[in-house]
Amino acid sequence: MPYTPRPRFGIMTAPMQVGYHDVLRVWREADTIPEIEHAWLFDHLMPIGGDPNGPTHEGWTLLSALAAQTRRLRLGLLVTSNRFRPPAMLAKIATTVDIVSGGRLDFGIGVGSRPSPPAAHREYAAHGLPFHDTAHAVGSLAEACTVIRRLWTEEEPFDFDGTYHQLTGAFGNPKPVQRPHPPILIGGRAASTLRVVAEHADMWNIPGGDIDDVMSRSALLDRYCAEIGRDPASITRSIHLSVSYDRPGTTRDAIAEAIDAGFGHIVLGLSTPYPVNVARWVADELINTSARGKSS
Repeated sequence: MPYTPRPRFGIMTAPMQVGYHDVLRVWREADTIPEIEHAWLFDHLMPIGGDPNGPTHEGWTLLSALAAQTRRLRLGLLVTSNRFRPPAMLAKIATTVDIVSGGRLDFGIGVGSRPSPPAAHREYAAHGLPFHDTAHAVGSLAEACTVIRRLWTEEEPFDFDGTYHQLTGAFGNPKPVQRPHPPILIGGRAASTLRVVAEHADMWNIPGGDIDDVMSRSALLDRYCAEIGRDPASITRSIHLSVSYDRPGTTRDAIAEAIDAGFGHIVLGLSTPYPVNVARWVADELINTSARGKSS
């Protein structure tokens, strides 16, 4: 297990069943609280919980708006569906957000929703988007990471003739603020996705759950890194944990387990409706309390 530095905590506000100004309120508050270092949205086009016909805001558009309204938080999508946008278009979108934010983007990307739950699958047909099999989706993700990185870093136009993506005269201008490029976070737990993580990611995120499974997936990533000669410690381990407002002790226990398992990047998922001063509550009841527990 790689060495884990001081944990870095953030929040995640899923932009469904909620209004823009409610999300903005939470992000503005979090931006003033040093203990909260990063903030995230998700990337779905329709609700995956609650009223199936309720509101869902498009993730990258909302992220750019929030980037313009904050000054300190690192920010991103947990995670972008590679199925929704061609990689060159996505690279351009992400570059714009990095510029708007002054270089605060963490670029989260993943394969995209699997066939289940059905609530996550229906958005493809509803938006006229194809839903390819898993092998196609994973191969497409690996090529997309290559294309996006090249668009962010190469100074001359290039052609790309991949199995899943073909570009002619591809060129990214302007470049992101961050050099050589924004950190790439890949989310997922499947073995095939972890091979892409080992090759392309600076950070890896996994949804929380059974900690033994989380640890086994992390060990598998270590193995894949070793197979290609990469130091596993060069990939930051990130985990998403759901917050219980009524039972904060349960969330604190999950945080402690994750840190002990080597996860130094903690994303705390907030459910709606957001309580008043919820970011301050997260800092006081979850982050600071967990930090005291680790030092005692």
